[in-house]
Amino acid sequence: MLLSHKISKLKLYILLTSLALAESLTYAQGITIKGQVFSESGPLEFATVQIRDEVGTVTDSLGHFRFDDIQPGNYLLEVYYLGFLPHQEQISAMPGKDMTLEIYLEQNVGRLDEVVVTGTMKEVSRLESPVPVEVYRPSFFKLNPTPNIYEALQNVNGVRPQLNCNVCNTGDIHINGLEGPYTMVLIDGMPIVSSLATVYGLSGIPNSLIERMEVVKGPASSLYGSEAIGGLINVITKQPGKAPRFSLDLMATSWQEYNTDLGLSVDLGKASVLTGANYYHFDTKFDENDDNFTDVTLQKRTSIFQKWNFERENGRLFTLAGRYYYEDRWGGELEWNENYRGGDEIYGESIYTSRWELLANYELPVKENILLSLSYNDHDQNSVYGDLPYLANQKIAFAQTTWDKSLENHDLLAGVALRYTFYDDNTPATGGPEDSPDNDPDEIWLPGVFIQDEMTLAEDHKMLVGLRYDYNNDHGNIITPRLAYKWSITPTDILRVNAGTGFRVVNLFTEEHAALTGARDVVILESLKPERSYNINLNYIKKFYFANGGYLGMDVSAWHTHFNNIILPDYETNPNQIIYKNLEGYAVTQGASANLDFSWPIGITALAGVTFMDVASINEGERTRPLLTEKFTGTWALSYKTLDQRWSFDYTGNVYSPMLLPVLGPSDPRDDESPWWSIQNIQVTYSGFDKIEIYGGVKNLLNWTPSDDVPFLIARSEDPFDKNVEFNNQGEVVRTDQNPYGLTFDPSYVYAPNQGIRAFLGIRYQLD
Repeated sequence: MLLSHKISKLKLYILLTSLALAESLTYAQGITIKGQVFSESGPLEFATVQIRDEVGTVTDSLGHFRFDDIQPGNYLLEVYYLGFLPHQEQISAMPGKDMTLEIYLEQNVGRLDEVVVTGTMKEVSRLESPVPVEVYRPSFFKLNPTPNIYEALQNVNGVRPQLNCNVCNTGDIHINGLEGPYTMVLIDGMPIVSSLATVYGLSGIPNSLIERMEVVKGPASSLYGSEAIGGLINVITKQPGKAPRFSLDLMATSWQEYNTDLGLSVDLGKASVLTGANYYHFDTKFDENDDNFTDVTLQKRTSIFQKWNFERENGRLFTLAGRYYYEDRWGGELEWNENYRGGDEIYGESIYTSRWELLANYELPVKENILLSLSYNDHDQNSVYGDLPYLANQKIAFAQTTWDKSLENHDLLAGVALRYTFYDDNTPATGGPEDSPDNDPDEIWLPGVFIQDEMTLAEDHKMLVGLRYDYNNDHGNIITPRLAYKWSITPTDILRVNAGTGFRVVNLFTEEHAALTGARDVVILESLKPERSYNINLNYIKKFYFANGGYLGMDVSAWHTHFNNIILPDYETNPNQIIYKNLEGYAVTQGASANLDFSWPIGITALAGVTFMDVASINEGERTRPLLTEKFTGTWALSYKTLDQRWSFDYTGNVYSPMLLPVLGPSDPRDDESPWWSIQNIQVTYSGFDKIEIYGGVKNLLNWTPSDDVPFLIARSEDPFDKNVEFNNQGEVVRTDQNPYGLTFDPSYVYAPNQGIRAFLGIRYQLD
């Protein structure tokens, strides 16, 4: 009996041990998680399926995936597929129980549904906007990282940063071949960047603080007033409550350029604060073309930006923002230092810029949707160009109140605006009476009112009608109408037609200050009229979403813009005068452009754009092509990201057709037309670390510079003060043995960056 009991206990022990061992073996072997990914169109091949921090795979041709030997536990399953919304779900893997999942992905039409504000001055989905707006996110600019937004615009189709001087490297932004003063630049919808300071206003904005950039090509003066005559760029910064808590981006190049972007977001309860800082340092002299002049301007700049968002009842808006910018840049002969500043011994162009900006948006505490917007900027510039000083100060104050009202089939916007511009410098452009030592600063008051009605004519048809009236203390009454029509042919086919006018109130000062001398008198031959533009634009957007997750978007536009009343300063008729008058002729810019956006589920994406332009001025029947204007431009960005999302490879570039160049006469040996030229870049990025991203690559892969095709870029760089230049009685340069081409010193022969191939390396850290 006792023996039988012991045997029974032994059998029970063996049984329990066997069960425990079997369970242990089952646990050790793991379980299988499998499933299928599909959409409304059927199974999805090449969908990325991941179990966070564990393993990842891709689906087969029937959308199936499988994970083996997964240990029991709780996991986050993630599924990604280009053209579709990402899928995430928590799963619990139980011991000994395999899992079979069915995952449905929803098509993503967010590329069309992005919220834009620039085209109509109110938030509206890009799909519904009657005005075509191009949107560029920070991810676009990361494809070719640059130390400032000004340089980053080189990758936007139809937009070109144009350098205006080989020595100081100042520049402006061209849209569809139009000069910089015809482009309006906004920050958060405010005209914070003046024509005097486009390059300065766009430099030093920390890239980490930018939410998106919106570009409108064509006149927008019916909403934004003066300067929005050829197009506008709106840099929209992040909302403090939505930005990462901390971000840091450090980048260096083999040319010893160092750039730092810092972002910090803090929640203070009733308020949230976004702070950003940018520091750029380049202090190494390069002279690859052996002309004894710096190839690239040396720069040290600091920018600090802060934005406050205050919590109010009923979610009403109240934001305050400010930015301070300081830059010290110089270029010139290699021997130059600050001891030579303003002298005529060693040539240098030195610019000290101090600039600060304020802006605010406040939604009034009333039932109606009324928004008060304010901005102010003060730009102080202390410059010398050789021995010629240029000291300027510009102040711009702006106030605007808008009323937004939605009615049945009507979406109304009305507003009143006031813009004040103060400008003073040390040149004859703002000089006072001849016998007075005091200046006569240029002051412009520009009040205006505008109204806009966006009408829903039918389910798929919308029309926008707008009108603006401005009064200028010099030019008088200015009226700018606007008309836009949008037809949503299908959810992914959109046709838009826009027609409108633009105007620009011209400050008699031009940025050609190097041409001025203290002996010149300002002569105005007539009552100046504001420059005007008349534009019509046709835009068609088509989106393709393929069953396997591929995506193709096409954005095609054609335009024609007519300009009259163009004002240009005449320095040549009388060397002792600056003569201003409206040209009797007119100018036109017309052309077509196309943007392609392509993605494929194996990790390939591509962006490409081409623009064909015909820009000319017509005066007394003679057609003239302007300088520094290309007929064709192309941009591209080709990217590949591995299926595990850790590595990405980017190839970006642009190409430009020949443009006319500013030679100094028939004896100038330099070509009067540029060659075809292209800047190309490659980049590799690793994102496998937690919160850290490392990137590096090569800029200007072909090592192309404009000095490759001409005997010299800077005319008479060996005699920058023209001490050995002889003139005849008519003021014409005489050819001599020391000056065989009969030239004077001139650094304006510039059309492309003079910076060759260079490697770059950077690291980004972000804490959400």
